[in-house]
Amino acid sequence: MFYFVRHGEPDYSHVGKTIYKSIGEHFIPLTVKEINQIKETTKDKRLADAEIILSSPYTRALQSASILSKELQVDLFVETELFEWYEDKSYNVREYTPGSRLQEFVDNNGDYPEGVDMPWENNEIMRARVFEVLKKYTDYKKVIVVCHNILIRSLKPWNENRFIECGEIVEFEYKLGQ
Repeated sequence: MFYFVRHGEPDYSHVGKTIYKSIGEHFIPLTVKEINQIKETTKDKRLADAEIILSSPYTRALQSASILSKELQVDLFVETELFEWYEDKSYNVREYTPGSRLQEFVDNNGDYPEGVDMPWENNEIMRARVFEVLKKYTDYKKVIVVCHNILIRSLKPWNENRFIECGEIVEFEYKLGQ
């Protein structure tokens, strides 16, 4: 069983400062409030006896995963394919513009309009990325995966169209060949 945990809330007061411009926004650390929220998440009984923790490479996820790792005394591994949704599926964006294509994604429930190929990652592309990671860990009985709202939501039907809260746990059973 995989237990997806959404990272804590980043401290967006850093946006626009030094390295935090453009794609550097992915390096923004958690707020003090969210550090404490993730510590509360560690007390959830569903996470007890986890064998391994996987994390997105973004700071907000890594910091959340490191708190979980320390509190639960479970090894942590970074999986680069657990990165956030990407607005350009060619991954060649030179200038990062947050939200520029996100509204298109949301308006289309994470899927391309019929017969149209959009430039951004859709649910299918994100699911494929996540499943490639998960299949490496199917020998484990309980795995914690710390990543992002939009990535977690790509695994569920969009009729569950709701925001995953920071520190929230979403259970997911992955079967090979899915």
